Amino acid sequence: MNTRRLGLLTGTHAVNDLYQGLVPALLPFMVLERGYSYTAVSGLMLAATGLSSVVQPLFGLYADRHPRAWLVPVGFLVAALGVVLAGLSQSYLLTWIAVALCGLGIAAYHPPATVAARAAGGASQKAMSVFSVGGTIGASFAPVLAATVVGGGSLSRSYLLGIPAVAMGVVWVAANARRSAAAHHAATAARAAQARAAVLKPHNDWRAFSLLVATIVGWSIPYVTVLSMLSLRITRDLHGSTFQGAAALTAFTAAGAVGTLAGGWLGDRIGRMGTIRCGYLLALPAMAGLVLASTPGAALACTAWLGMSMFLPFAAQVTLAQDYLPRNPATASGITLGLALSVGGLVSPLFGLLSDARGLGVTLTVVLCVLCVATVLALRLRNRTVQVMAGEAAAA
Repeated sequence: MNTRRLGLLTGTHAVNDLYQGLVPALLPFMVLERGYSYTAVSGLMLAATGLSSVVQPLFGLYADRHPRAWLVPVGFLVAALGVVLAGLSQSYLLTWIAVALCGLGIAAYHPPATVAARAAGGASQKAMSVFSVGGTIGASFAPVLAATVVGGGSLSRSYLLGIPAVAMGVVWVAANARRSAAAHHAATAARAAQARAAVLKPHNDWRAFSLLVATIVGWSIPYVTVLSMLSLRITRDLHGSTFQGAAALTAFTAAGAVGTLAGGWLGDRIGRMGTIRCGYLLALPAMAGLVLASTPGAALACTAWLGMSMFLPFAAQVTLAQDYLPRNPATASGITLGLALSVGGLVSPLFGLLSDARGLGVTLTVVLCVLCVATVLALRLRNRTVQVMAGEAAAA
């Protein structure tokens, strides 16, 4: 395990997903300052995830054929630019375009970064969970950062939100400058390892991968819906304060970080499949509790439980996807982290219309039914372990 490289990649993941988390974190402030409806809010979530859902698998294909390390910093820098412009834009159309630009940057980042993290961490589920939790931690800080910078009707200060990306960009350049000489000497060995990998890797199991994608789609819809509507559920339906709404969003993402780490620990001990099934089964009562909650405190407790449960399978699903498609690990990462996860954003306008017409309680009930279907699919998944040492050596 290359702990230094894994640590650097985990840091970039934290910064990248900070901007992914800033999009829903800024929505309540846009509602207050600009008067956006549920439908308008859902449209912005579509902008953040819809373009990413189409483009991220393409970035995965590109990364499999032409590995480019610069996609990692360019990804989170473009995401930061999109968030800054969304906060400064006055019209809804410009805000929508800026949020879509943020989604494009996030799409560029994930496939190459995930493959590099798998190479740096080796076969350990814990290593992938550490990388994954970096993103979750970054997203958990997004509501606090948004409230600190733009709270009180101050979206004009959104330019300050770009500072973390610029700082991490400097760190990335400095760290990779020291690696350039070693990378030059390793180029020949890497090409040879890639040639051996083409022979040693087994075939892609697209049927099993399709079932996994369907499972993650069923995970994505509840995740994105809760992420975009949770603060409004607390403040509008349960009459909580703005602080309680932000606290619930922070609890959801912070508990997700705990669940991701716990999932990696469990994956090394009870296996990937046990971890995946456990996560989905525990998420069902938590989601039901959020639907039935009558006070902000009860909703907060169920939110923390839900966040931890939903992220237990996260790292295991990423490595399982890469083992289902050992010849195309970046493509597998792009589809599972991009297309599958973004389906929740693609359907979010429909849930926004449903919320405007029938209320958030009905919307969350429908989402609970979707999670039930995802749980049934998760129980049908089967493990697959392949030896991809040559490919991992080439990526490293």
